[in-house]
Amino acid sequence: MTTGRRGRARSEQARHAILEATATLLAASGYEQLSVDRIATTAGVGKQTVYRWWSSKSAVIAECLFDGYVLADLIEPAKTGDARADVRSWLLALVDFLDDPKNAALFRALAAAASENREVSDRLYERFSGPLHTSLVECLRAGIRAGQVRDDAPVYAVADVLIGAVLHRALAHIAIPLGTADGVVDALFSGLAPAGRET
Repeated sequence: MTTGRRGRARSEQARHAILEATATLLAASGYEQLSVDRIATTAGVGKQTVYRWWSSKSAVIAECLFDGYVLADLIEPAKTGDARADVRSWLLALVDFLDDPKNAALFRALAAAASENREVSDRLYERFSGPLHTSLVECLRAGIRAGQVRDDAPVYAVADVLIGAVLHRALAHIAIPLGTADGVVDALFSGLAPAGRET
């Protein structure tokens, strides 16, 4: 857990209020509009209470990520034994999640915060990118074992492409039509199919 490393012990009630306020403001207004003043006002605490425990707004965001106040529920691919269907279902679920303007705004705000603060970047990877990448790699490896994906498939690169395809559009404010999601899956699995196997 990130702490301010100075001052007296924190009140858990105040800490909870500050983290809740930060998560709410980040999703509603974005990183640029977020400030310690606004966090303190929304949380109903003094500004010095925030600064006593965190050095900056990005430090508060890092703790929000660590404690699950943002990105609490990771959308991971299912494990039904059909790698293509599992990846498609995951991609459509993530597209649906990001179709909510608040969720898309939160991703953009987190990306902005991560670009300015290494701790936020590390927490974002620990909480979202890393586990998601691992889950996709495991899904593709299951496809290899089932004979649905060729043995030499570059599973790490494919996971990168899948995550990047979604986040690129989310960060660029571009909606992702369902047909585009299907097209990404079709293109990838056409290239991943074992020789002689129809996709």
